[in-house]
Amino acid sequence: MSLASREADEVRPAPGLPLGPDSLTWQLFADVRMLLLGPRAAVLQNMLPALGQGVEDHSVFFADTAARLARTIPPIFNTVYAADPVAAGHQVRDFHASIKGRLPNGRPYSALNPETYYWAHATFVEHMIVAADRFVRPLGPAERDRIIRESVTWFERYGVSARGIPASWDEFEAYWDDVLEHRLVRHRTAAYGVGYATKGWPRPARVPRPLWWLVRRPVNAVSAFLTIGGMPERARELLDLPWDGVRERRYRRFARLVRGLDPMVRRLPPRMRLHPIAARAFAREVAR
Repeated sequence: MSLASREADEVRPAPGLPLGPDSLTWQLFADVRMLLLGPRAAVLQNMLPALGQGVEDHSVFFADTAARLARTIPPIFNTVYAADPVAAGHQVRDFHASIKGRLPNGRPYSALNPETYYWAHATFVEHMIVAADRFVRPLGPAERDRIIRESVTWFERYGVSARGIPASWDEFEAYWDDVLEHRLVRHRTAAYGVGYATKGWPRPARVPRPLWWLVRRPVNAVSAFLTIGGMPERARELLDLPWDGVRERRYRRFARLVRGLDPMVRRLPPRMRLHPIAARAFAREVAR
């Protein structure tokens, strides 16, 4: 069910659960193992026509993909971990206020359209759940419900209408499957974003040519494995990404291996297993 139909039926989200050191979102979202799912969230965002077109029309994505990603990540982490996360959320929202235009078919788009904005948010939530399942530990139904309830609080921090958004795992899963099956397309920005997984990365400017010659093959192999393996099957089909049963079995073995290391990873200090923004947030809360 789309957000528009849920809103028409006056479906209001249940009250969100608090976000803080005891929340699953705080514990999982900035875990370094989330990186093992590759750019899943970013690619799926750009497969929604309005988001993909907004990135193409208003971003340096094609000129400097890495720079755009580097600028995007800290503000999103701040909406979860900042001392004033509502202010951080409003800052992210206001940054997107000017991102509007028309799709190739002439229909207008706006980054602040609640359905468009929620899809971007939903990709972060789904990325966290899938990455935790694969690389941390399997999540039970109650934990999935808890994360979705926490995501209601998270989304409300942006100051965008939250009417009709999913408030349980069942609702979220139904919404997710509908968008994945019926609304995503092979947008140029999404295809470009995963293109390096098939054609290989260019040499970074700061890496000497002899060193890059030595490491480029393993770097590109790992990048392709994590990027394509991390995508949903439907997205692989739309983006024509190569995958088969042999690769899938290797990927599942890799995921089991990483999950098996979880007891050791938990013993690491926060600065080694969390993004610095999250590590500082946990330290801030302990000091209170």
